[in-house]
Amino acid sequence: MSLPLSERIAVLGAGPMGLAVAYQLAKDGHKPVVFEADDRVGGMTAAFDFGGLSIERYYHFHCTSDTAFLQMLDELGLTEKMHWVETKMGYFYGGRLQAWGNPMALLRFEGLGWVAKFRYGLHAFLSTKRKDWRSLDKVEATGWIKRWVGAEAYEVLWRKLFDLKFYDYAHGLSAAWIWSRVRRIGRSRYDLFREKLGYLDGGSETLLQGMRSAIEALGGEFRLSSPVSRVVLNGGKVQGVESRGEFHPYAKVVSTVPLPLVSRIMPDLPADITSRFQALRNIAVVCVIVKLRRPVTENFWLNTNDPEMDIPGIVEYTNLRPLENSVVYVPFYLPGEHPKYQEPDEIFLAKVRRYLKRVNPALTDEDFIELRASRYRYAQPICDPGYLEKLPPVGLPVQGLWVADTSYYYPEDRGISESIGFGRKMARMAAQPVSEL
Repeated sequence: MSLPLSERIAVLGAGPMGLAVAYQLAKDGHKPVVFEADDRVGGMTAAFDFGGLSIERYYHFHCTSDTAFLQMLDELGLTEKMHWVETKMGYFYGGRLQAWGNPMALLRFEGLGWVAKFRYGLHAFLSTKRKDWRSLDKVEATGWIKRWVGAEAYEVLWRKLFDLKFYDYAHGLSAAWIWSRVRRIGRSRYDLFREKLGYLDGGSETLLQGMRSAIEALGGEFRLSSPVSRVVLNGGKVQGVESRGEFHPYAKVVSTVPLPLVSRIMPDLPADITSRFQALRNIAVVCVIVKLRRPVTENFWLNTNDPEMDIPGIVEYTNLRPLENSVVYVPFYLPGEHPKYQEPDEIFLAKVRRYLKRVNPALTDEDFIELRASRYRYAQPICDPGYLEKLPPVGLPVQGLWVADTSYYYPEDRGISESIGFGRKMARMAAQPVSEL
């Protein structure tokens, strides 16, 4: 028996946010249908076959403060698959690998004077203690950091991170957004000297398949390899969606696709709303994943400031989640319009071989088992000062239409937990009867 049109809800996108929308709708008695362009669920958290190893295309980790994520694991009966590990950070600076991430490492760091170390440490400490972000909302980030840490510490510890992740956007970011990134990692520490991060048995795929199974068990549906080409609007109301040349009637649509795509698939939105979506900018990523016969370092996270490397750092995933071989992620963040983003994968793979050997000169060509590059055009929103007020409302001025992506939990950085929490909120918005909208 088919549902009446007024009860039909389409969810666009099967990343963590879209899955959370569908899960909450299904849990509350609705029958969502999830449309996903990819052939699998997960979005940026989706896994792929890496030479016999199922692993995420892009790295993910979990902090003890990830409340929405941990609650979802509990509801799905997956809590026992969660593991917490003491991890280490490092910094490759001055041609050498140095410890990083705790007060003792800061004191021993070669490359900073004592005043610069004190100012940097004070700023990091106060950032983890700050709770209210609104006073930083309209403050530009690099100027804010320079005022706190000084020119020396900024040049050594921050400038390359900004320049090699945001390029031309580096000096137009919100201080609130940068602060939230510092605070999240700081809150993952379980004492002054030790950091604790988490991983799931089987990686993010364990969560994704758990959510998918729960949604389907509650009557939800998935249509994979089914990109939505148009959300059909008429008379200020949602009529349905077009996918793979067919029209599907729906009274409600919840979109979690990247915001830059919204004006393309919703060309009939009011002009002022369309212009706000079109004004948003995103950074792309080319993420190289490497499988090696031996570790590169003992660090999970390694920041880099080296004139021979055009990367802000590397993530040695197996120093968090144990696997048979060492697995390392090396992200190249670039504006999508930058010429380097158009370069072939082989250019990035060759760079990564060279960079990892520079960090660990003991590595040889025989240590590299496999390398693979993945690309994502809308990896990171550019959150400039006052970003949140520039976004259109989640509930658009069209009956039955809600739109958001990871941008909407600003100033928090994109993450699985934040996506789950926000997705569940969107589901509750969409669950209202049409007559009340």
